[in-house]
Amino acid sequence: MVMKRALAILTILLIGYWIALALSHVPFGADKMLVGQYYLNHVKAQTGAVNAVTAVVVNYRGFDTLGEVTVLFIASTGVAALLWRKKRKRTAKTEGSVVLTTGSRLLFPFIVLFGGYIFIHGHLTPGGGFPGGATIATAFLMLYLAFSVYEIPHKGFEITEGLAGMGYVTVGLIGLAIGSYFLFDWIWQSWGWGHSNIGRLFSAGFIPVIYTIIGIKVGTELSGIVDSMVKEGGE
Repeated sequence: MVMKRALAILTILLIGYWIALALSHVPFGADKMLVGQYYLNHVKAQTGAVNAVTAVVVNYRGFDTLGEVTVLFIASTGVAALLWRKKRKRTAKTEGSVVLTTGSRLLFPFIVLFGGYIFIHGHLTPGGGFPGGATIATAFLMLYLAFSVYEIPHKGFEITEGLAGMGYVTVGLIGLAIGSYFLFDWIWQSWGWGHSNIGRLFSAGFIPVIYTIIGIKVGTELSGIVDSMVKEGGE
């Protein structure tokens, strides 16, 4: 026990020393936001996006975002595997109130539309594929809460999710073939699509394309997680 504590203290001291050593090379008062300032100064010229956060997430570090989507896919698969039951059916005995059932029918298309708006306009306004997809998933969650026999169309969702994932990789591979690196923005750099339309819907190169793909993939995956958890809860 004493050795473990001594080792932990020594590790903390070494990490602290390395951090202090790294900071000591930065002159006092110097600008420490050089990378962030570079993005702010060049985001429109290099990506065409008005939303700098979107440009960083999808363009400058788009490969990392692909990893995040992959993590979500693994999480969805893990939840489905843990909660899997052969031919599981929902066992809810009662439906929601009249207000809930009627409201869900009326609000469902508007929630899905709003989710689509969030990821389609991600390069112009705060939002993007992840919040847009999560919004769409809440629409299906509402249907599960309102109706005792509702289930998502599993086959269609699985195909859509797979195509969305393949679409992301395909966009990246096209960039690799044209620009010599994965996720090269071939729509913006090679075709010049959107150069004269910065601030409008059809701009920002492949950013709205990728965000649409991410929104669809996230929406289908989260809806699948909701389906698995609702069925498990019903048992």
